[in-house]
Amino acid sequence: MLSPKGRVVMVSGASRGIGLAIARKLLDKGYSVSAGARDPQSLRDALSDAPQNRFVCCRYDAADRSTHQSWLDKTLARFGRLDGLVNNAGTSNTFSIEEGDEAELDALWAINVKGPLFMTRICMPHLKASGSGRVINVASLSGKRVRNENIAYNMTKHAVMALTHGTRRIGWDHGVRATAVCPSFVATDLTDGVTKVSREEMIDPADFAEITALALALPNTAAMAEMLVNCRLEDTL
Repeated sequence: MLSPKGRVVMVSGASRGIGLAIARKLLDKGYSVSAGARDPQSLRDALSDAPQNRFVCCRYDAADRSTHQSWLDKTLARFGRLDGLVNNAGTSNTFSIEEGDEAELDALWAINVKGPLFMTRICMPHLKASGSGRVINVASLSGKRVRNENIAYNMTKHAVMALTHGTRRIGWDHGVRATAVCPSFVATDLTDGVTKVSREEMIDPADFAEITALALALPNTAAMAEMLVNCRLEDTL
């Protein structure tokens, strides 16, 4: 397993939910973490106890391309290298085949697909230079099958799966490994309105963060392209 010592990981959407849990877990394990969020102050408040020598918080808006490069530049200026990128920032809505404005579809595409795509593009040279760079895309089981009417969300998460496999292909010979981690229901504010599964039955964000940390630590010789994480029984997942 790769040691976290000296390794630098960028985590998007880190001010709450899954992203916050991942940032905390990585800091606890000894990684240096560059956390990105739309509201840097809420990020600082949420991670006020982070070791300052291994932590930096930056503004990142998946839909605002100007924040992508500035986040990367600040990370490199602070730590001088990059070993991992966790594309976690994402959103959902109820756009369906029969209902919804095109603007809703465009918003999901910009945040859930274009965000991780263009972050991966600008980070890739630095991940290749690492020799053991990692890209973790927080996808969803909705990227593996369709079980609800929210077709825009399902479409974007299927696209994230394609992005992950494409990233694996272009990075492999340079030691870059990409993994799509695909959860079902995680107990965050994104699932506050879910009634089909109780909060107690959902995946705990800290447990999901541990799984993400595993994907970052696996050696080049034991890469996992997809990690499916369910909290209920499904015949094929």
